[in-house]
Amino acid sequence: MSRCQAVARPLARQLRQSCAVRPFTTAAPRAAEAQEQAAAASREPSALDLDPTTVLPEFEAQLIKAGKMPIGSRRRRMAMRTTQNIPFEQLPYQAFQEARKILAADREDKLAKIEAELDKIAKLEANDAADVKGGQKMKDVKLASLRREVERLKLLADANDPLVKKRFEDGLGDMNKPIYRALAEKKWRSYDYRLITQRIKQFNIVPDVLPKLEPTADVQLYFRQSKIAPGDIVNSQVSENAPRLRVQVFNKGERLVTVVVVDSDVPDIEGDSFTKRCHYLAANIPLSPTDTSLPLGKIVAEDQLAVPWMPAFSQKGAPYHRLGIYLLEQRAGDKVDVAALKELYAARDGFSLKSMRDKFGLTPFGFSLFRSVWDENTAAVMARHGIPGADVELRPTRVHSLKPPVKPRGWEAKRQGPKYRHLWKYTKRIKGISNAKGWIKRR
Repeated sequence: MSRCQAVARPLARQLRQSCAVRPFTTAAPRAAEAQEQAAAASREPSALDLDPTTVLPEFEAQLIKAGKMPIGSRRRRMAMRTTQNIPFEQLPYQAFQEARKILAADREDKLAKIEAELDKIAKLEANDAADVKGGQKMKDVKLASLRREVERLKLLADANDPLVKKRFEDGLGDMNKPIYRALAEKKWRSYDYRLITQRIKQFNIVPDVLPKLEPTADVQLYFRQSKIAPGDIVNSQVSENAPRLRVQVFNKGERLVTVVVVDSDVPDIEGDSFTKRCHYLAANIPLSPTDTSLPLGKIVAEDQLAVPWMPAFSQKGAPYHRLGIYLLEQRAGDKVDVAALKELYAARDGFSLKSMRDKFGLTPFGFSLFRSVWDENTAAVMARHGIPGADVELRPTRVHSLKPPVKPRGWEAKRQGPKYRHLWKYTKRIKGISNAKGWIKRR
């Protein structure tokens, strides 16, 4: 080592420690970036930032926490912030405006047909049943047919309206109007309906619980503001409190419904089988196309709540439990006797949904499902609610075959005696293939 290198090396080492070398980059300096990010995070959100149609990505969590969901994609929201506030129907696109003229003419034609059908209904209602061929029965049939045609024309009048579709996609549709209910049902049947019917078949809900179940309403399940997909396994601590249901029906009017939560896989050790248990039961709950939220934990009225919520649990070693949430529609104008429900099903065990449906004249129309297994929180949940059985572990019982052992058969079995000693060299003690007991398995 030269004298110059020996002198310069300590100096270079000191300079390397004190000077932080930043690699080459075309981006802004890191300090400037950090300052910009801190300024963006510290600034107060404006009215545009908290508007669902123009919210920025960094304020989405704050908006959702306030109970509002962002509308549209992030690109659409950014475009609405940076462009003029032009109404949707006045967009300056020639093809769009020409198409709107054609759709407006078609709508006028449908409205004229609706007026003609309403005139027919008014004339038929004014006529005496004796003047109608077939009497009162045929008159009622004709009136029902004309009213169905009016409803069909109402849907066709607005089915292609771009403003209607925009309001529906933005979540602003009025579910009291038939067109928005029809669009919602079409969207539900495109995926969610297929999913829930597949789960009904996959988990044998039919015929284990009901002989027939055809969902006609969209039922979504939420635990602690988290949406649960049908058939998901839910942690015992999460399902400790009653869930919230979002039920969207697609026919007009208010109706009274009964909500039942049933565990279909309760082990019966003495009978070596499975029974059912009622985890929740409430009746006389009003439901309409616009009133869709059903928080089960807030239903506490004496004429509604029959069996309070019981946490979902599964004993150690048991297979998963299927907890089905069933919505049953009551007869029009009739209320279910909650006192009778308490008397019949307060014990919870041995519950039969089919029997309850037949006794009270209920019609199942909605369904959802989640599963429960033994996990690290199950014992604590059972202890908090006084549920016995946390110290029980279920183990499968081995069932031995009752058939006698099969005797050896074939050419080799017949030639194992001393008479065929000269053949043993081909069948016994072959290195790597057989031993004195017979052929060995290759691993």
